[in-house]
Amino acid sequence: MKIVVDTNIIFSGLLNTNGAIGELLINSKNAFEFYSCSYMRFEIQKHWEKLKKVSKLSDQQLTDARFHLFSRLKFVNEDLIPGAIWEKALKLTHDIDIDDTDFVALAIYLKGGLWTGDKELYNGLKKRKFKKVFNTLDLNNLNALF
Repeated sequence: MKIVVDTNIIFSGLLNTNGAIGELLINSKNAFEFYSCSYMRFEIQKHWEKLKKVSKLSDQQLTDARFHLFSRLKFVNEDLIPGAIWEKALKLTHDIDIDDTDFVALAIYLKGGLWTGDKELYNGLKKRKFKKVFNTLDLNNLNALF
């Protein structure tokens, strides 16, 4: 199953690579193919100093964790997504969190699911009948089936 990973999942994975998120990303190779938007790499870099401060990891430790997590992701250039899909994604996210439109558009484009830790986005998309939105518990449960 193709799963688009949003930035807050990667933030959480970087802060605790031994937690449930890191475990899913690293050890669920038979169940999921993980994707993300190319822009997500920029977002991680933009918040690098905050991540170092919160995680209390050295620059090298955080770099190693990023490399490890990113090695499980396939990055897709958002320019490949057709305009009609962008419009559909924007309709879904415009009053929930417009900053997540890229991830929703990529999930639609790949005919996959979206993994988010953002409760507002998760609940908002569920209310709009976007069926393939998952939180970490949902993915753990799916992974157990494989």
